[in-house]
Amino acid sequence: MNKSSPKDLQKVVEQSLQYAKSFENNGKVADYIPELANVDQDALGIAVVANNKKIYTAGDCQKLFTIQSIAKTISLILALQTAGKEKVFSKVWVEPTGDPFNSIVKLETKTHIPLNPMINAGAIAVVGVIDTQFPFASFLELTRKLCNRDDIYLSEKVYLSERISGNRNRAMAYLLKSEGVLEKDVEETVDIYFKMCSVEVNAIDLAYFGSVLANDGVNIFTGERIVEDWIVTIVKTLMVTCGMYDGSGEFAINVGIPAKSGVGGGILCAVEENFGICAYSPKLDDKGSSVWGLKAIEYLSKEMKLHFFAGSEINEYY
Repeated sequence: MNKSSPKDLQKVVEQSLQYAKSFENNGKVADYIPELANVDQDALGIAVVANNKKIYTAGDCQKLFTIQSIAKTISLILALQTAGKEKVFSKVWVEPTGDPFNSIVKLETKTHIPLNPMINAGAIAVVGVIDTQFPFASFLELTRKLCNRDDIYLSEKVYLSERISGNRNRAMAYLLKSEGVLEKDVEETVDIYFKMCSVEVNAIDLAYFGSVLANDGVNIFTGERIVEDWIVTIVKTLMVTCGMYDGSGEFAINVGIPAKSGVGGGILCAVEENFGICAYSPKLDDKGSSVWGLKAIEYLSKEMKLHFFAGSEINEYY
């Protein structure tokens, strides 16, 4: 197949935005965290960082939003780097769950250990094993490296809103503490978790992060290895099986890309040795993923044949 010019990929990214906007934006912002209601509800931004070292964008790709549950991938990387695989997975398992991201049911009645690091209980357990003196500072430093931007910061307003509204997460943490899963102070651990979720990024930032994952932990622009390849393998596998919560199976069939969503409206994707992708739009479906973001990524996957098991023609866009 003859390779097309890079501008073709730009066209596809723009088309994915128009495709998404052709659907009714019938979701709802995550207003149970009050500050998350104060957003442009019809924003939509898409960014692709490609292995030709070019960045393709459309729409509101520089609009800031909080990373929310996409932070779980970064905290897991940090925990594996600082505490090791054995310690991390003594506190959290790696099994998919059909329950919502904030469910407490199986934690209380079945396993006592969170089923995976991509649900809230599992993420809190992961934060509890990060072995650095200042876990949030370490998280922020790693986030900046992964996103290739030094001026990424905490949104104080969202953080305070999370603290006020986060009693369900506190309940999970106290249950984890009672079962011996959480060894550190509950309030301190939950506070770090809230801060991690409240870091502000944009779609381009997360597309850079996706590119690092797609290239087994290496920043293709600098050649720097940021994450060990064995850790990237674990993270991408969990993104496939658990990254879209109780919609992970449907997403795997329809899209077939490692992905992680957050209730801030972002969806992070990593296409092996090719692309980091992020779509951002704040209105969510009933499973906590961006309505328009999902449509944009579905379009990109089908148009560019990015699905795991599809006959790949990715290079036609280089």
